[in-house]
Amino acid sequence: MDGSTRTFTKSSKLDNVCYDIRGPVMDEAQRMEALGSKITKLNIGNPAPFGFAAPDEIVLDLIYNLRNSEGYSDSRGLFSARKAIMQYCQLKNIPNVGIDDIFTGNGASELITMSMQGLLDKGDEILVPSPDYPLWTAAITLAGGTAVHYLCDEQSDWYPDIEDMRGKVTPNTKGIVVINPNNPTGALYPREILEQIVGIAREHRLLLFADEIYDRLVMDGEKHVALASLAPDLMTVCFNGLSKSHRVAGYRCGWMCLAGDKRGAKDYIDGLNLLAKMRLCSNVPGQSIVQTALGGYQSADELLKPGGRIYEQREYIYSALNDIPGISVVKPKAAFYIFPKMDIEKFHIRSDTQFALDLLKKTKILITAGTGFNWVAPDHFRIVYLPDLETLHDAMASMKSFFAGYVQK
Repeated sequence: MDGSTRTFTKSSKLDNVCYDIRGPVMDEAQRMEALGSKITKLNIGNPAPFGFAAPDEIVLDLIYNLRNSEGYSDSRGLFSARKAIMQYCQLKNIPNVGIDDIFTGNGASELITMSMQGLLDKGDEILVPSPDYPLWTAAITLAGGTAVHYLCDEQSDWYPDIEDMRGKVTPNTKGIVVINPNNPTGALYPREILEQIVGIAREHRLLLFADEIYDRLVMDGEKHVALASLAPDLMTVCFNGLSKSHRVAGYRCGWMCLAGDKRGAKDYIDGLNLLAKMRLCSNVPGQSIVQTALGGYQSADELLKPGGRIYEQREYIYSALNDIPGISVVKPKAAFYIFPKMDIEKFHIRSDTQFALDLLKKTKILITAGTGFNWVAPDHFRIVYLPDLETLHDAMASMKSFFAGYVQK
């Protein structure tokens, strides 16, 4: 050997993959923290650091079951967990879900990746919302497929633009992803919008992928409609979990259900079973709390009513953002995200990533740029409004002062 250094490069599969929620702006925030700065983190939907504790009953259940959770479970999950998930599907009118149609996962994220790996070949397309939760676009790309983004309309409460969606279906399209309630906008889709999406899938015989992780975090007396409940004649792959509703993001407890008419998907399902076996099983302690979590008192309900913490923080952040000249925002109805719009002409914004860096360095406030969610223009950013009202008040005062003098250089 000549002693020269061999160079190892990242896989070309990563060339079009981004995850800016934990990207370069967060890297800079971590560098600043290491030098002693205190950063106000409005960037990640992680309830625990902001004082949102898991229900005591859930924690006690986990402790009680630890000794019985030392071994592997069935690759699809514990029977007790899947039984509880099956019953939850029945309550949501999600059709044709049996025990063997349910897969537990290390969060829903693992299962989203699995669902795409098991389905896609080079040239296959999946319709994904813009803005989206970027894991969807990344998972599709890594699986060899192409994410085709349909627009959500800010002027219509961020509902999907049905005609744009319809116009993007091609012979290569295999499915439609619907994120409802939506991350990053906090939108909650009404039945009539969901019925139109189902109509497109029915016309073209497409799979539906329903990301419904926030279905128990809905405000204003609204009700979440499960996509699969409107499509018994189609196959819907449904994703959910406990991370947000039960404040146990670190427990990594999610699930995937195969609902509706699965007659044309036997080979795909065989592939999902193979992938599930290859990862052995999801973490068993996390699975052990599912029955208690879904069958017990839903403590998140108290946070979502007038006077509840998430509700009051939503009310404040919506009002405070609209009070900043050059900023407008649609009021979210679910989850704990809000997606403000900037007047890019007023602020001369060419790069929302640069804006996010400028904001971080000036105010020590960490947000996520809108293009990180595959949005089409550099004119939005996402705020997670989980911090308490005092923290949000200070952050909004700093942000208002920042925008008063901001022109991007």
